[in-house]
Amino acid sequence: MFPACCCALGDLDETGRVLAAKFAVIFPHLDERQRRLLMGAEARALGHGGIRLVARAAGVREGTVSLGVDELDAGGEPLGRVRRPGGGRKRAADLDPGLLPALLALVEPGERGDPMSPLRWTT
Repeated sequence: MFPACCCALGDLDETGRVLAAKFAVIFPHLDERQRRLLMGAEARALGHGGIRLVARAAGVREGTVSLGVDELDAGGEPLGRVRRPGGGRKRAADLDPGLLPALLALVEPGERGDPMSPLRWTT
């Protein structure tokens, strides 16, 4: 999330270094949406050039910061969740219908336990 080496931070001015230090402390406690909104708020407070400065200080794309600014400008209600419904990676079993039967076929020869239980283990 942050620039890999200290020399990348050397390109930032004092404001950028302060932002990078702030982000390093607070980002581990935030989810992805909260990070985006924080970066958007910082960029708006900085005014012209704020998106680029915040993106460089946080080590993210400018588009991510712009999305945070747009979300703040939209003024929507808090979602109560990180992603909108349907967001995120799809389940592997949904993407490949043959996956679950293939896995079960691998496990069945050495399967142990109660056959009526959904819990399976193998030796």
